[in-house]
Amino acid sequence: MAFDIGIVGAGIVGLAHAIAAVRRGLKAIVIEREARPIGASIRNFGFVTITGQRRGETWKRAKRSAQIWAEIAPRADIAIEHRGLLVIARRPEAAHVLEAFRATEMGEGCHLESAAEVQARFPQARPERLSAGLWSPHELRVESRLAVPKLIAWLQTQGVTFHFQTAVHAVERGAISTSRGMFDAAQTVVCPGDDLSTLYPEIIEQHGVQRCLLQMLRLETPHYRLPAAVMSDLSLVRYRGYADLPESAALRAVLEREQAPHLAKGVHLIVVQSADGSLVVGDSHQDHASPEPFAPQAVEELILGETRATLGVAPPVAARWTGTYATAANDMFYAAPAPGVRMVMITSGTGASTAFAIAEETMADLFGPCVERPLP
Repeated sequence: MAFDIGIVGAGIVGLAHAIAAVRRGLKAIVIEREARPIGASIRNFGFVTITGQRRGETWKRAKRSAQIWAEIAPRADIAIEHRGLLVIARRPEAAHVLEAFRATEMGEGCHLESAAEVQARFPQARPERLSAGLWSPHELRVESRLAVPKLIAWLQTQGVTFHFQTAVHAVERGAISTSRGMFDAAQTVVCPGDDLSTLYPEIIEQHGVQRCLLQMLRLETPHYRLPAAVMSDLSLVRYRGYADLPESAALRAVLEREQAPHLAKGVHLIVVQSADGSLVVGDSHQDHASPEPFAPQAVEELILGETRATLGVAPPVAARWTGTYATAANDMFYAAPAPGVRMVMITSGTGASTAFAIAEETMADLFGPCVERPLP
């Protein structure tokens, strides 16, 4: 059977391209080496983040991707667990960053809140100190470990063919060589995730890609509902939409004095909530070509300490895990290693937030502009 497009990789980037193919009425095949997705696409917050993404293309892609998530989720029976983002600024320097952010085009629709307004919105939180907050209505959150399999199931109902436990050895125009034989595809998109050595390693090396190791936790329910996803001061020097603002320099200087171990391990705070009330919290960031697979207790304690400082409580740990994703100086890159072949690698941990928009760009590159079909 011949396909209009072959997609290598069934992580969120590959699935985003399959969705874009469905919207164009293309016959698509997705080839995945694992029996099911087990990588970065399910080891995350499921947090589709717009506010705080790097200014420019990444921020714009996140806005578009959130629109597509909202459109796809009900069709694929994916629950939106909660919406919005509350950044709790504990220090005056953090409040100044939020003020500067709100004044940019990225702050449109966001609302600066006083300490009293933050407490009124989220009365259960008892931070060690509280200066101000930023409320964003733009974000949404899904349970990624459930959402990704449901996306696959829905795509199958739309005619997308999947081959799991199938390793891809080589790609050339019109053909994909795999451990289960050859597949004919007029065009191919390679979405390697954090596989740095199987396909086109020389291109990946040119972009200076490494792997980022992160640690995450699931905490038992605090017996209340979050008003939205929650971030803290540390996030404002991690997320480039905030960190690139001149006002972030003063905050970083304070954090270097007060929370140097957190910065050294790349710890910042995101807290999201699941349907059962449990909290997913994290995370840390350590870059290496081949990170060690171990999760130090000391890093976990840094994450839990920031959770307590921001929420006033850190419930008992119910589960813990590590993950890796590709990382480089830029947020993502395209490559055209052969005619009819594109490589798409997101190198910033923003796959859930930006992949759907990136996939639309890839399809326009390969197939040209078109009027997309409405989703069924």
